[in-house]
Amino acid sequence: MTSYTPKSILITGAAGFIASHVANRLIRNYPDYKIVVLDKLDYCSSLKNLLPSRSSPNFKFVKGDIASADLVNFLLITEEIDTIMHFAAQTHVDNSFGNSFEFTKNNIYGTHVLLEACKVASGQIRRFIHVSTDEVYGETDEDAVVGNHEASQLLPTNPYSATKAGAEMLVMAYGRSYDLPVITTRGNNVYGPNQFPEKLIPKFILLAMKGQPLPIHGDGANVRSYLYCEDVAEAFEVILHRGEVGHVYNIGTKKERRVIDVAKDICKLFSLDPDAVIKFVENRPFNDQRGLKKTMEWYTTNPNWWGDVTGALVPHPRMLMMPGIDNGSSGSSQQVVITKSNSQSRMVVRVPKSGSAGGVASPRKPSLKFLIYGRTGWIGGLLGKICEKQGIHYEYGKGRLEDRSQLIADIQNVKPTHVFNAAGVTGRPNVDWCESHKPETIRTNVVGTLNLADVCREHGLLLMNYATGCIFEYDAEHQEATGIGFKEEDKPNFDGSFYSKTKGMVEELLNEFENVCTLRVRMPISSDLNNPRNFITKISRYNKVVNIPNSMTILDELLPISVEMAKRNLKGIWNFTNPGVVSHNEILEMYKTYIDPDFKWNNFTLEEQAKVIVAARSNNELDASKLKAEFPELLSIKDSLIKYVFEPNKKVHANGIA
Repeated sequence: MTSYTPKSILITGAAGFIASHVANRLIRNYPDYKIVVLDKLDYCSSLKNLLPSRSSPNFKFVKGDIASADLVNFLLITEEIDTIMHFAAQTHVDNSFGNSFEFTKNNIYGTHVLLEACKVASGQIRRFIHVSTDEVYGETDEDAVVGNHEASQLLPTNPYSATKAGAEMLVMAYGRSYDLPVITTRGNNVYGPNQFPEKLIPKFILLAMKGQPLPIHGDGANVRSYLYCEDVAEAFEVILHRGEVGHVYNIGTKKERRVIDVAKDICKLFSLDPDAVIKFVENRPFNDQRGLKKTMEWYTTNPNWWGDVTGALVPHPRMLMMPGIDNGSSGSSQQVVITKSNSQSRMVVRVPKSGSAGGVASPRKPSLKFLIYGRTGWIGGLLGKICEKQGIHYEYGKGRLEDRSQLIADIQNVKPTHVFNAAGVTGRPNVDWCESHKPETIRTNVVGTLNLADVCREHGLLLMNYATGCIFEYDAEHQEATGIGFKEEDKPNFDGSFYSKTKGMVEELLNEFENVCTLRVRMPISSDLNNPRNFITKISRYNKVVNIPNSMTILDELLPISVEMAKRNLKGIWNFTNPGVVSHNEILEMYKTYIDPDFKWNNFTLEEQAKVIVAARSNNELDASKLKAEFPELLSIKDSLIKYVFEPNKKVHANGIA
């Protein structure tokens, strides 16, 4: 048997259960393989499942849907994909009875999109491994001596298995019609760490941990084969390297267990009386009549891995999106983020989620509704546009921050799920104004912000508060050009301007509120180079500029991330800047290259600058590693400047910029 060696693998659904174990194994064992993982982060997937791989240089995460043809085509070309391991699917049988259209969309249409992209790639794909299920075989006779083999007839008995069988037919057709090198796998039930607890074993473990009844369909005589996740990952490793094109491989075991026996095994592990805790419930339609200790230890160690999974622990869960689950994907549109390992390429695509087909409602998280303060401000205005693009309901607050009764009225009228505070005094036109308007600055920046945080706390609401990183200054421990930035837990060391003084003061006081997410913005930049508040617009109009490296915030990239942070209910302090620093001169060099080849500027020193400004200015580097860990797709400041600001605004001129 010839051994196959891939170079660049696309793994779909890789933040899910089985695929994450496969991805982590391949990334760990084959550092020369580039592994691109694609996942839309549905309810049963989580980036936490890929934590072992996120620091590996051969790992890249892409948030997106396989049903997006533009995204898939883009990925295959730009990442030079030669191998696809297609795990992405809706998989839970009970859910398929509740909304079968979602299963058709994901399992059949999504697979079709992938196959068509491979056809268009014209010979680039050397392996397409399609992950199916043994449920496509249907029910097995109780007295059968031999189990299903790869040539057995497909007789699916539920909407889930029917869509998987349909996807298999498409894969087979593309293999024969277009010589696509396809391999299909059909697997038994898999269990182990990271599995979403709608499945039998993790559900029983979590219920047993709480001392709650274990619901069993029918009489518990249903027989199933169970495989431990690491054994399955090893099987996929073998199929990847040694599987023959055109073949179907069963990944299974001859060992079978009745559901009631599994329940009794778990009762034994938790020292529970099975007669007391096992509860028999109505059988689900077409129920198939066909490492546990390690798994139990993992769930007892990580009981909150999936957040609130109450909705998954009922006997017949039929929810495609379950309330309380922190999976990093909610709202009415989907942001697709692609980052190349050398940080030179990034694409963002927003795909609106379609309505439910055929009038069948798709249960989802409660609808988002944002209450935004700062309508006339730059960030506040941009937030409204982001909400419109993502289909998020929002209203601007009418009350003044310092008037508590007005804030309460806003919340009672709007009934928001989250509150955003983009209001504040930053100066007119700059922070020098605050030096002569101290009462107004205190009233809004300190009193108003604290007032809003307290009202949100009383109403159980998360407050997303846009703050500033201009409360730090390079010092002996954080010197310029050393790459050592100020962290979230560091205390402010700069109060050279009254503006910064109020901001540092209120940030410390906000630490007493557990419902606040503080985002330290610095020297904000956007693609709108006509906006006088844009840092690039400012320095391009100055006669002279200082030249010093600073952390900065590219709003086009980071404001959508702040919306995502709200969806994830993240709290605490965050350095809300792109990683790294960029100097004034470096920005103006980019401006000259992309915008105006005749642009010229002069520098002057900090001492000379001090003579023409009233208040001192903050210069620092903020450590953005916390934000980067949560959002690994986040670009460095220079790459983000090119991608979001200068490329969209570039002008054609004689020196070759096109």
